Amino acid sequence: MATMSSPATTLIPFNRPGSAPNEAAYLSEVLASSTRCGDGPFTKRCQALLESGTGAAKALLTTSCTDALEMSALLLGIRPGDEVVVPSFTFVSSANAFAIHGARIVFCDVRPDTLNLDERRLEALISPRTRAVVVVHYAGIACAMDEILAICARHQVAVVEDNAHGLFGGYRGRALGTLGRLATQSFHETKNFSCGEGGALLINDPALVERAEILREKGTNRALFFRGQVDKYSWVDVGSSFLPSDILAAVLLAQLEHRAAIQTHREAVWRRYDGALAEWAARLGVRRPVVPAHCASAWHMYHLLMPSLAVRSAFIVHLRQRGVMAVFHYLPLHLSVMGRRHGGAPGDCPVTEDVSDRLVRLPLYNSMDAAIQDAVIAAVLAFAP
Repeated sequence: MATMSSPATTLIPFNRPGSAPNEAAYLSEVLASSTRCGDGPFTKRCQALLESGTGAAKALLTTSCTDALEMSALLLGIRPGDEVVVPSFTFVSSANAFAIHGARIVFCDVRPDTLNLDERRLEALISPRTRAVVVVHYAGIACAMDEILAICARHQVAVVEDNAHGLFGGYRGRALGTLGRLATQSFHETKNFSCGEGGALLINDPALVERAEILREKGTNRALFFRGQVDKYSWVDVGSSFLPSDILAAVLLAQLEHRAAIQTHREAVWRRYDGALAEWAARLGVRRPVVPAHCASAWHMYHLLMPSLAVRSAFIVHLRQRGVMAVFHYLPLHLSVMGRRHGGAPGDCPVTEDVSDRLVRLPLYNSMDAAIQDAVIAAVLAFAP
C-alpha cells in the first residue's frame, strides 16, 4: 500500500492495470492447450459475453481499438476525397484510422459540459462528401445520441462510436456501443477491462458482419470455412491480421466475467471523489464532471476542470510533491501537425482549445483502496492557488 512518507519512491500512480479472479487459471489453460492463436475458445467466449452484455449484433475481438477503427473505415468504404467528422478532443486513432484511407478529417468542437462532440455544431460540418461521423463518449458519458443520429440519418451518414471509455455505460436505457452502425472498444491497460493491449469491433448492422470477418482474417473467407459454409477458403477481399492471441483473450475473459464487481468498485471511487471534493471545487472555481440524468456512466475516469492553465500546472506539481500522479489529457487534434494538414486552425474549436489547457485527471483504477484514495483526496484538499 502506498504511503506519503517519501513521494519520490511511493508515488501513487495515475493508473494501475487491473486483475481479476481466474486470470492465472485461464492463462494456464490456454498455455496448456493446442490453440493460442486468434479466434480460439477464449476469444469466442469474450465475443459472446460482449454480445450478450451489450446487445450488439456481433462482436469481434481485435488487437486494439485502433485496429477496430481501421476495420470500420474499411467496412464503410472510406476513400480519398471522402470526409469524416471527428471531435478535436480525442485520441489520434479516432481520426488517423480514417485519414490513412485518404479521408479528409473535419474537426468538430465539443460541448463545454460533457466534453463530447457538440451536436449543435455538427450539421454545419456535414457536406455531400461526408461519409461518417465518429462520436467519442468521453470519460464513459454518452454523447447526445438522439440528436446526432437524427442529423446523420437526414444526411445518410454512418455513425461510428469510439467507445474506448464507455463499455457498459448507457444512454436512455441502451448500451453504449449499440447506437451507431459500428462501435469500437479498447482493452488497453488504462481501461476498466484490460488485457494489456486489445480491442473489439461491435457491429450493429448485420449486413456488415460477413465482410468484417473477412477483413479481420487477412481478406480470406476463413471464418466461413470453419463454419462449413465453404469447402475451402481463399483470398477474397482486402484485409489484415486484426486477431489478438487467445492468450490475451484468456486474461480479458477473466476481467469481463468480473465486470459487476469492477464497475461497482469504480463507481464507489468516482462517487467518493465527487462528494469529498464538492465544497473545495466550488470554493476554488473548479468544475467537477457533468453526468446528464439520461446517461449511465461507465465510471472510466474522474477529471476536474481547473480555472486556468497556470492553476492546472501548479495543481499537478502540488500533487506530485505529495506523492500523487495526476495527468492532463488530449491536446487539440485540429492544432496538431497532421490536424493542420487537414485544415485545422486556431479558433476552429474554441471549447476544445480551452478545456485541453485546464483539464486534469485524478488516479482511478480497479485496485484503488480507501487508504490510497484518502491520500489523494487529502492532497487535493490541501491545494489553494
